[in-house]
Amino acid sequence: MSADRVFAYGAGLGLLGDHLLGDPRRGHPVAAFGRAASAVERMLWRDHRGRGALHTAVCVGGAVSLAALAASAVRPSRAGSIALTAAATWSVVGGTSLAREARTIGRALEAGDIEAARARLPHLCGRDPQALDADGIARAVVESVAENTSDAVVGALMWGAVGGVPGLVGFRAVNTLDAMVGHKSPRYQRYGWASARLDDVAGWPGARLTALLAAASGPDPRGAVRAWRMDAHRHPSPNAGPVEASFAGALGVRLGGTLSYAGRVEHRPVLNGGGGRAVRVPDIERAVSLSRRVTVLALGVSVAGRAGARMLSGAFTRGLLAKGRKA
Repeated sequence: MSADRVFAYGAGLGLLGDHLLGDPRRGHPVAAFGRAASAVERMLWRDHRGRGALHTAVCVGGAVSLAALAASAVRPSRAGSIALTAAATWSVVGGTSLAREARTIGRALEAGDIEAARARLPHLCGRDPQALDADGIARAVVESVAENTSDAVVGALMWGAVGGVPGLVGFRAVNTLDAMVGHKSPRYQRYGWASARLDDVAGWPGARLTALLAAASGPDPRGAVRAWRMDAHRHPSPNAGPVEASFAGALGVRLGGTLSYAGRVEHRPVLNGGGGRAVRVPDIERAVSLSRRVTVLALGVSVAGRAGARMLSGAFTRGLLAKGRKA
C-alpha cells in the first residue's frame, strides 16, 4: 500500500476517533510533551533569545525524531503504519474538544447562567471572563473556534500530508510550545521569541487553507473573501487574522475590537466591521458547524494534495529518466 493511502486511511480513522471519543482522557501525548518541555525550560531558561532557540530546537527536534523513529519501526507493516498515523492524528487534533467546550459555554449562556459561562471560558481561551457580558463571551468563543480550527485541526492535517507522522507531531509540538512560552510576558519576551516565530511560519499555510475552506463552505462566501481581503492584515497575528476575518465574513458577524488578557487591555481592529453585526449567542453553534465543515474539507484537501504531489513528482522523475535515455 502506498504512503498516500496509509495517510488517507490513518488520518481518516484518527479524525473519526476524535469525533467519537474526543481527546485521550489519560496519558495525553500533548500533555506529556508539555511536561517534558517544562523540564527542559527549567534547565535552560535565561533571559536570552539564544537559550530560547535552543529550547525550541531540543523540544521540537526531539518530538519529530521520536515520531520519525516510530514511523520507521512500523513501516514494514501496512496495518502498523495506518494504526500509528491514526493514533498520531487522534492525539494531535482537537476538533471535538473545541466544539464541546464552545457548546458548553453556549448552553450556559442560553440558560442565562453567565457565571457558569465565565467559569468555563478559560478552558477555551485566555480572555478575562469577568470583564465580558453574554455577547462578549459569545464573541470570544467564536474567535477561539475560528483560530483553533486552524491551530488544532487544519494545520496538523496539512503538515501530516507533507510529512506523515513526523509532520503531525512536529506541528503540534510547535503549536504547544508557542502556547507555553511564545506569549509576550517579561519572562518570555526574549526566551519565547524563537518558539513564537516558528509557530508563525508553521501556521502560515494552514491558516490560509482554513480561511479558504471557511469561505468555500460558509453561508456567505463573498462576505468571507471580502473580510479576508480587507481586514486580515490589520490583525496583530499574521495567521489568526485571515482565519478570524474569513469566519467573520462567512457568518456575517463582527469580530475583534477591545479585548482583555490577564488584566491587559488590547484594542484590536474590528474584522468585517463594514458588513457584519454584533455576535450573538446562537452564533456559537453556527461557528462550530462551520468549523466541522472546514475539518471535513481539510481532510479531503490534505489527502488529495499528498496524492497529487506524489503523482507530479513521479511524472517529473520519469521525464528526467526519459531525457537521460535519449541523451
